[in-house]
Amino acid sequence: MAGIVLDGKALAKHIEATLSERVQCFKDLSRGVAPLLATILVGDDPASATYVRMKRNACRRVGMGSSRIELAHETTTEELLAHIERLNRDPEVHGILLQHPVPSHIDERRCFDAICVEKDVDGVTCHGFGRMVMGAEAYGSATPAGIMRLLEHYNIPIVGKHAVVVGRSPILGKPLAMMLLNAHATVTICHSRTQNLPALVQAAEIVVGAVGRPEFIEGAWIADGAVVIDAGYHPGGVGDVELSAVVDRCMAYTPVPGGVGPMTIVTLLTQTLAAAETMCLLTR
Repeated sequence: MAGIVLDGKALAKHIEATLSERVQCFKDLSRGVAPLLATILVGDDPASATYVRMKRNACRRVGMGSSRIELAHETTTEELLAHIERLNRDPEVHGILLQHPVPSHIDERRCFDAICVEKDVDGVTCHGFGRMVMGAEAYGSATPAGIMRLLEHYNIPIVGKHAVVVGRSPILGKPLAMMLLNAHATVTICHSRTQNLPALVQAAEIVVGAVGRPEFIEGAWIADGAVVIDAGYHPGGVGDVELSAVVDRCMAYTPVPGGVGPMTIVTLLTQTLAAAETMCLLTR
């Protein structure tokens, strides 16, 4: 029997409908001011430009505002930091998104950490990560937080389960591992250099593909009845997992596309609205 499809696209559409109502309430209370997400795009990477456009379109669908800063590939770290600082000080900006990746000559971590934690709606700062790990209030990294909401919506058991996260990026693999740990899973973090990786994946009840390589995780590695979360997306519409080999024997899986991706965007919107609501309360 085929596994349950964890349909992120359908859930995101439902969440957007509720967000539209909350955004309108916010506008009514703030006398027409809309929650605003500021995006920064550095360079001319086509995929990054597409992602930023999708996020702006999503803002428009729910009635939120968005502003876009486009910077040349030659932009320096100091110049980027100046733009971030200006957005930090702007009271009309409620959330800041620095699109990853930036050109290699820029100190991306320094720029991420320059975003004030109150506007870190993409959950990329070390400060926000630390607060999330310790169970304090923080905006979680958008993709991991979206995955957790998807698992919750479909009542996927997490408590006591063995989760193997293949990938250790600071905005996906690491924060998701910590979120699963905080949800009482037992978590093993693996990566492309892990020894005996197939055996570790075989032992998992929840498998997360977040390594950034197309179909790196072979279907034969995954045990029958596992939950498969594929957080990758590559040309040709494939993810990090060989999904075609497991959909008929896993408990549940995220399709590619239409699984994790839509949840990332709707989580970003949800957290931007929450930031706007918090700032509105603080200024009353």
